Amino acid sequence: MSENTHKSQQDKNGMRGPMGGMPIEKAKDFKGTISKLVRYIGRYRFSVFAVIILSIGSTVFNILGPKKLGKAVNEIFYGLQNKIKGSGGIDFDAIKGILLILVLLYLISSILSFLQGWIMTTVSQKVCYRLRKQLSKKINRLPMSYFDKTTHGEVLSRITNDVDTLNQSLNQSITQLITSVTTIIGVLIMMLSINVPMTIITLLILPISALLMAFVVKKSQKYFKEQQEYLGHVNGQVEEVYGGHNVIRVFNKEESTIEEFDKNNKKLYNSAWKSQFFSGMMHPIMMFVGNLGYVVVAIVGGLFVLKGRIKVGDIQSFIQYVRNFTHPISQLAQVSSMLQSTAAAAERVFEFLAEDEEEQNVPEQAIIREKTVDENGKESYIARPVVASDIVGDVEFENVHFGYNPDKIIINDFSARVTKGQKIAIVGPTGAGKTTMVKLLMRFYDVTDGAIKLDGYDIRNFERTELRNVFGMVLQDTWLFKGSIMENIRYGRLDASDDEVIEAAKAAHAHHFIKTLPGGYNMELNEEASNVSQGQKQLLTIARAILANNKVLILDEATSSVDTRTEVRIQKAMNNLMEGRTSFIIAHRLSTIRDADLILVMKDGDIIEQGSHDELIKKNGFYADLYNSQFDKAS
Repeated sequence: MSENTHKSQQDKNGMRGPMGGMPIEKAKDFKGTISKLVRYIGRYRFSVFAVIILSIGSTVFNILGPKKLGKAVNEIFYGLQNKIKGSGGIDFDAIKGILLILVLLYLISSILSFLQGWIMTTVSQKVCYRLRKQLSKKINRLPMSYFDKTTHGEVLSRITNDVDTLNQSLNQSITQLITSVTTIIGVLIMMLSINVPMTIITLLILPISALLMAFVVKKSQKYFKEQQEYLGHVNGQVEEVYGGHNVIRVFNKEESTIEEFDKNNKKLYNSAWKSQFFSGMMHPIMMFVGNLGYVVVAIVGGLFVLKGRIKVGDIQSFIQYVRNFTHPISQLAQVSSMLQSTAAAAERVFEFLAEDEEEQNVPEQAIIREKTVDENGKESYIARPVVASDIVGDVEFENVHFGYNPDKIIINDFSARVTKGQKIAIVGPTGAGKTTMVKLLMRFYDVTDGAIKLDGYDIRNFERTELRNVFGMVLQDTWLFKGSIMENIRYGRLDASDDEVIEAAKAAHAHHFIKTLPGGYNMELNEEASNVSQGQKQLLTIARAILANNKVLILDEATSSVDTRTEVRIQKAMNNLMEGRTSFIIAHRLSTIRDADLILVMKDGDIIEQGSHDELIKKNGFYADLYNSQFDKAS
């Protein structure tokens, strides 16, 4: 399994711990990240403050219940005792009053709990909505270099998994933290108000519980890590086997693949069994310690009742408080783990938002002077930024130098002049740097030295969005989305009418095959667009580019995976597309670019030859060797 696949699988699954399944990944700067997150949530401070008040109120009203219930037990117990002695009976009016107060206390507690849950859910959803919105905008402002060095899985993980983790943990951790701390303090006060010695005995039992929990966590942690590691291996292998199933069958590797899967699956089984076993031990251990506490409270309480130091109802109240005391302690352990995962997720999201962006506003914008005439016929000139509709399509490379790293220049002092409507072919072996030229034209990267000019204006003086409106692209890897054929073509120009879409399809030689499909232009393409052929996909992308009607085209010739007849149709469609437009063609089959006005020959990242086909053949250089080798193969 590849390293990236394994990494993305870990991103998907997260490292899960024994304290309720939250990821236990730790932040590099816990305090700093939590401070950033608190500032980010600052705009909702009044809502968070209301949540804190409501949580405390809900907990306080809930804590008062057991002591009131103890009074009801006292009324019944001592009322029966007096009745047996013949000196009185049970005061049902007093019991009724106590029960009404109890109902009121629990009702208020529930209402406050509901309100704080509703407000906190709203806050957490708003925070995640803002984060997703900012992340979505951030992606469009990141330079191409970021995506060259970062896997898709990492980017997706930050937008989906990390934001979801923040959503869950914010919704739970804040309220759980407040409730747990309030419960521990409140219950401790109520226990002390009932009986100090019994409270001290209860507190002495807690270290036993803490030691046992620490032992289980330490043992299970190792196996949880192993479980996630081998889960990543198993998931990665399943993904690779599913994607390359045909290759596995062709090379008769079914048995070795199954053996490898069984090996990883067995390791996953062993680590998962041990981790779940140790994790499952926590509940019975807590139950054992809790029951031990109840036994001690019952015995000591019974002795105190005999001595007249407390009443029977107080024992019942105290046992309830002991139960309420141990639960928030285990909750605090969960909150601690949750806060770690929250900080780790927030840190990754904030790191992404802090990445260096492409320069959005140009310091010296390309300006055009436009003549205007007022009502009196007086002429004047106004200055305005150059927009895509002003561009004719002249392109000039002026002493261009470029390197992905400043200390390693791969394009050295390249100059060329291209006028409107010319065809420029970029040829060379695999890895020669043909795509680099396209990236420079589209300004995915800026030149290290020199300039690329569009109609005499330096492309660095255009807004990036305005510059890219000038260019249209047809790539070798066709991209179609789930939707109708009509919608996919209209993606080139969203305001185009149905008739304009059909005209573009006709110009791309796609109309005929579209009419033969079930549903025609309304046929739905699936997510992979696998219900049309590779050649048909290419014709649809050409139709989209024709509809967009850009001034400059970049074409990555995509006929290598289609039959000869389809290749002819695609070539005709591309000729229609290029008519009257400046075109840059990345050529793989040199026979298709013989009529190019200028051919740029690239090798090892540098332009070593340039000229027309005939000129380059006469030079008998690198291009001639490439062309003749392809001709020999064809022969």
